[in-house]
Amino acid sequence: MSGAIGEKKGSFGQGLEKSHGKTSFYTKKRGYDVTRNPYLNKGMAFTLEERLQLGIHGLLPPCFLSQDVQVLRVLRNYERQKDDLDRYILLMGLQDRNEKLFYKVLTSDIERFMPIVYTPTVGLACQQYGLAFRRPRGLFITIHDRGHIPTLMKSWPGSVVKAVVVTDGERILGLGDLGCYGMGIPVGKLALYTACGGVKPQECLPIILDVGTDNEELLQDPLYIGLRHKRVRGQAYDDLLEEFMQAVTDRYGINCLIQFEDFANANAFRLLNKYRNKYCTFNDDIQGTAGVAVSGLLAALRITKTKLSDHTILFQGAGEAALGIADLIVLAMEKEGTPKQLAIKNIWMVDSKGLIVQGRAALTHEKERFAHQHPEMKNLEDVVKDLKPTALIGVAAISGAFTANIIKDMASFNERPIIFALSNPTSKAECTAEQCYQLTKGCGIFASGSPFDPVTLPDGRTLYPGQGNNAYVFPGVALGVVSCGMKHIPDEIFLLSAEVIAQEVSEKHLNEGRLYPPLSSIKDVSLKLAVKVVEYAYKNNIASVYPEPKDKEALIRSQMYSTDYEPFSVDAYEWPEEAMKIQTVDLK
Repeated sequence: MSGAIGEKKGSFGQGLEKSHGKTSFYTKKRGYDVTRNPYLNKGMAFTLEERLQLGIHGLLPPCFLSQDVQVLRVLRNYERQKDDLDRYILLMGLQDRNEKLFYKVLTSDIERFMPIVYTPTVGLACQQYGLAFRRPRGLFITIHDRGHIPTLMKSWPGSVVKAVVVTDGERILGLGDLGCYGMGIPVGKLALYTACGGVKPQECLPIILDVGTDNEELLQDPLYIGLRHKRVRGQAYDDLLEEFMQAVTDRYGINCLIQFEDFANANAFRLLNKYRNKYCTFNDDIQGTAGVAVSGLLAALRITKTKLSDHTILFQGAGEAALGIADLIVLAMEKEGTPKQLAIKNIWMVDSKGLIVQGRAALTHEKERFAHQHPEMKNLEDVVKDLKPTALIGVAAISGAFTANIIKDMASFNERPIIFALSNPTSKAECTAEQCYQLTKGCGIFASGSPFDPVTLPDGRTLYPGQGNNAYVFPGVALGVVSCGMKHIPDEIFLLSAEVIAQEVSEKHLNEGRLYPPLSSIKDVSLKLAVKVVEYAYKNNIASVYPEPKDKEALIRSQMYSTDYEPFSVDAYEWPEEAMKIQTVDLK
């Protein structure tokens, strides 16, 4: 691929060069091919010399701007937008025009922009994807492409891809089946790989596997951009996935990270179990959510002055998020010294049919592990009163599931009740931060999946709700994985993630109600997490980059993306004078 930015010389045939300590970029592209390429384009930040050398002088206004002035221009336009969807469209348009500037804007205030490029706004953007769609990003692979996926993979211009995020659009956030509109999720996820973790964007590939949709509203929508038929399931679906996994690793190598995102429960666990030991893969909804939730619990233990095994934990929901968190809690309790079966007995779940108990009909294999001896109960309020849990975790995307009675009951039998409303987007949260803090009189230890504003109590205290955002986990894990070429990703990586993130929460943060480090520090947290991941990989012989580096942080930093513009250079040099001497002849 000519002119792919950010690569060392040789990866694409052209890229970054280092000379006398300075980094410069070279490309064979000229004219419009430069200004229309988001990897290369610098807008009015091109110098006059660069404009002349690249054949773009005259294609840009006669003005020279610094990147900071360009950021200011974007922010001024951003502030003029009337709602978050328009702000999302503006930022995605910038990503399509000038990638360096897009990430410079994002990292200038990640706390401000993350809710726009990811949850909660990305959920609305996916619902409105037919309207928001401007320019395709990533690969669209359909069920009708079976037998030809390797050919489709070659359509992607980059020959070096280290991370893929893939979805089939069946369970987008808490919004359900959005079919091909779900492409907004892999795009947004990979934007955070770069903004929060420093993974190079040109080494990332978003992919949608379009097998149809069961959403009748979309099937009737004239703006829908996907296949217009019901979802294909069964053997044909499995064959598509098998060919896809093989095609990705054939083209990009067996250590290419493949992250599964927003697959329905029926497929999420099955595919994870099928591929986790064969490929470098993880499911963020199961494992990433688990990492960030357990991190919040570990931070909460510093407030309650207890061990995890001292707690009775009740889940509202028993899907992939709940089961993933529960499995990681068991692993954490085992690390404390609690036998596995005793740890499992501390965890209870309520699904759409009520409390999960032994003998209840139609339980999946995953749910059966957390089914205990107890009479069947249907109502969550009754279950809370009966079990008296110390921690209540909502992951079922049922808005308002934590009623005032439930929250008050939690406060009545716990000095510091732990209440996590983790469902996304905000409209699906089980309760708000204000409801939790007000009804528990400030005693509740609260975390949510989407952001909530600070809450000021009648006694004058201001509490800052913790946002259990998976972005604390997956960018750092991905950065570590791709830096050392990890072969497989065991669950211990996500417990390690939880521990690293919890350690970054200060006593001051805890006193303010925060269970997570400030989002403004997320890139530093991701780097520390990546270092731990790399150390784990070499210690357990699952890294493939050798020789093992002594300074693992330096290895990681050397591969991180810079949002600063590099100067363009012509690959020009001189031979020795004698070698360049022009030969002449006297024809007389």
